[in-house]
Amino acid sequence: MHDMKLARNRIRPFVERARQFSGWRLDEFDPKPLEPQPPWDYETRAVELVRAANSVLDMGTGGGELFDALTASFFGRTVATEPWSVNAPIAAARLRPRGIAVVRCGSLQLPFRPAIFDLVLNRHEELDPAEVARVITFDGSVLTQQVGRSRWRELRPFFPRMQDFGDLFHRYEHGLETSGLTIVQARTHDWKAAYRTLGDIVFLLCIAPWEIPHFDPLDADLPALLAAEESLSTEQGIVLTESRFLIEARRTWEDDFDPVKEYRMAHGDVKSIVDSPWTSMGTSDTA
Repeated sequence: MHDMKLARNRIRPFVERARQFSGWRLDEFDPKPLEPQPPWDYETRAVELVRAANSVLDMGTGGGELFDALTASFFGRTVATEPWSVNAPIAAARLRPRGIAVVRCGSLQLPFRPAIFDLVLNRHEELDPAEVARVITFDGSVLTQQVGRSRWRELRPFFPRMQDFGDLFHRYEHGLETSGLTIVQARTHDWKAAYRTLGDIVFLLCIAPWEIPHFDPLDADLPALLAAEESLSTEQGIVLTESRFLIEARRTWEDDFDPVKEYRMAHGDVKSIVDSPWTSMGTSDTA
C-alpha cells in the first residue's frame, strides 16, 4: 500500500519545476542507456549540412540553444521558428544579437515564400512534408530527427489515454518523397534506458502535455504513476524504451519544378508570402 502523501511530496518539486520550465535543455534528465544508442549523430550531420548552405531554417528552435551552437561559424541567412509563446522571446534574445531572425508561428503552415531555404533543420518539432518541401530551394535539403512511436511504450498499460501519433516515420518519409524530394537516409532505432527517479519521468511528462492529455501527477494520475514505478523499477532505475528516427531528404534538380505553382496547388493564392520582407520577431507573415 502506497503512502500517497509521501509519494505526492516526493514528486511535487518536479511538478513545480516543470511549471517554471523554458528553453529546451534537458541534459540532466537524460536516462542511462542500457543498450546501444542511435548510430547517427543529428548535430554532427546538421553542422555538415549547414556548412554547405547559404540559408538555413530551424523549425521549433525551443530556446535557440542548439541552433545557436549549430550555426556558430555560419554567416549566411538564418531563421528560426518557435510556436510556444514562452520560448519565442527567449530564442529571440539569444539569437537576434547574431542576426538570426526568430518567428513565432506554427510548424504545419510556414509563413515563408517558396524555395527560399537551402536547408531546413527540424529536431523533435512537428512538420508537414509538403510545407517543408515548398520552402526548400533547388538542391536544398531537410534533416529531421523525431521521437519514434515506441518511446515509453511500457507506460501505455498504466495510461491508456497516452497519445499515439501513428507511424510518423513512414508518413514523413512518404510525404517528402511525394513532394518531390529524394530520400538520402531514413533510419530508426529503439533502445532501453534507465531513468533515475519517478520524478524525472513526471517532469518530462509535465513539459510535454501532448503525451498524456490532462496529466495530473499529484492527484488523479498518482496511483498509475506509482504502479508503473513499482512494475518498471530495476537496479539500474526505471527502465523504458527510447525511440528515435532520422530522415534526410534532398531536392534534386527538376526542370518543371515551380515552387509558386506547388504552393498554389497546396494552399491557394500565394498572396503576400512571396513578396513579404524578412522581419525579426512576431506572428506576422514572414521572418
